[in-house]
Amino acid sequence: MQLSENMGTNPKISESSAPPSTWVRRFLPLISPGGLVLDLAAGSGRHSRLLRDSGFVVCAVDRDVSALLPLAGMRCKVRQIDLETGAAWPLGEGYDGIVVTNYLHRPLLSAIGPALAPGGVLIYETFALGNERFGRPRNPDFLLRPGELLGAFAMLTVIVFEQGEITSPCPAVIQRIAAIAGPLCRLPEAAGLDSRRSSE
Repeated sequence: MQLSENMGTNPKISESSAPPSTWVRRFLPLISPGGLVLDLAAGSGRHSRLLRDSGFVVCAVDRDVSALLPLAGMRCKVRQIDLETGAAWPLGEGYDGIVVTNYLHRPLLSAIGPALAPGGVLIYETFALGNERFGRPRNPDFLLRPGELLGAFAMLTVIVFEQGEITSPCPAVIQRIAAIAGPLCRLPEAAGLDSRRSSE
């Protein structure tokens, strides 16, 4: 599984049992309803399942697809691809959404943004430098540098960017971004300010 080297074997972040990321859940409503979404390095399929069950058409990609095969069907295409061979981007373009979590292979970053359709949404979340204090991954090849996602996706319109230390589901240092291939859009309700305070 492509996530294994990046995530390590921390039982507190077991990819097979972890619920979908709250970051992904938060920005999922920005993706065009029923749109085509790429789950890159999909691992156990926790986000592929969420996307499919939310009405999207999913392309779930990983080097090891054994955990993804039960999801395969009309609304979920499973593709077994080693993304780290150095070959050209093998996944085409025109995606209404791309989801990447707990995975970093820097040569792919330049291809992800252009693979979005106009108005397509990128939701990306993974570990960053400083995480080595808490556990795996410790290898800097798998840890984002400060602000790296902002630079990598400068061609997109950033909706929200965060970096820093988190305590849930377990202590880690992460970096995450939600961005769109187009102009600013309406935020999901959960992401907005409390309307009672907006006029203060």
